[in-house]
Amino acid sequence: MLDTELEIALRKAPEEARKDKPDQNALGFGQYFTDHMFVMRWTRAAGWHDAEIAPYADFSMDPAAMVFHYGQAIFEGLKAYKSKNGEILLFRPRDNFERMNRSAMRMCMPRIPADRMLQALKALVYLDRNWVPTAPGATLYLRPTMIATEPALGLRPSDEYLFFILASPVGAYYAEGFNPVKIYVESNYVRAVPGGVGEAKTAGNYAASVKALTEAQRNGYSQVLWLDALEHKYIEEVGTSNAFFVINDELITPPLGGTILPGITRDSVLTLARDWGMKVNERKITIDEVIAAAEDGSLGEVFSTGTAAVISPLGELFYKGEKIIVNNGETGPVAQRMFDELQAIQFGERPDQHGWTVRVA
Repeated sequence: MLDTELEIALRKAPEEARKDKPDQNALGFGQYFTDHMFVMRWTRAAGWHDAEIAPYADFSMDPAAMVFHYGQAIFEGLKAYKSKNGEILLFRPRDNFERMNRSAMRMCMPRIPADRMLQALKALVYLDRNWVPTAPGATLYLRPTMIATEPALGLRPSDEYLFFILASPVGAYYAEGFNPVKIYVESNYVRAVPGGVGEAKTAGNYAASVKALTEAQRNGYSQVLWLDALEHKYIEEVGTSNAFFVINDELITPPLGGTILPGITRDSVLTLARDWGMKVNERKITIDEVIAAAEDGSLGEVFSTGTAAVISPLGELFYKGEKIIVNNGETGPVAQRMFDELQAIQFGERPDQHGWTVRVA
């Protein structure tokens, strides 16, 4: 079957079974889910099939489903935005599905028909359009996911997979909102190694980070700044986000080299920075260089980028017992401008010069 021939069925939730919508000013992140989801299945014999938008419901899975035992699970994260004139917009959704296919190849999982999935995503968001929040800064978070479902033991690629998309109205990712957060520089645990799966958005990467995150939060820090696995000195990611540094008016971010996620927001920030004529450098940067820049006054600001938080300014780094205060703990001008520009594009308030937004309705 050609990807374009994949039929997508629609099964609506009965009106009486639909959920009450939460308070838009108290959404939190990932706590509520809409009335519908998208689901489809893959088998080695039939390829992708049984695609449908259906009422949100539990899955029934065999205890031997391979995802439970061997961790074949990948996912994406993107958002739907409601503009002031009532339009619903997606931000770079095709890039999410293309990245998911790269993750799938790394994890020996089947690729999804990206164009057809974009159509399915738009249909799902349109069906649940009344769930797209209108409160300032609130959005509808979308979570495409694929897991191995074949009931079998023995390490090998599964012969069966389930793909689904969930939708969740969300507020700010961090409790601090768009205010500088405190970050713990992790020097013991590592997130990814060269030749590993660091560049794939796979569930195991996130499970491996929970221990360090829990310890950081116990000490009053919002997230972890990861260092490289070999020398424990080169900066990689901030939790689940990409890291940026402004040093001597130069915007610096670690290069893509297989151990960090190729963030879509990261790419958007680099594109905008170049549009604005900023000096941009994708290069290795050590924690010692950042500390030295903070001490001599050349460190202007630090921020992280990702779909969930968009731009998150960092006001303090804690490394080996020492606190490094960034920009007096305040949001810097580059982070502020990036946040304002990206939000304006995503909500349809500013011209989209790069064709990033996709209209749903």
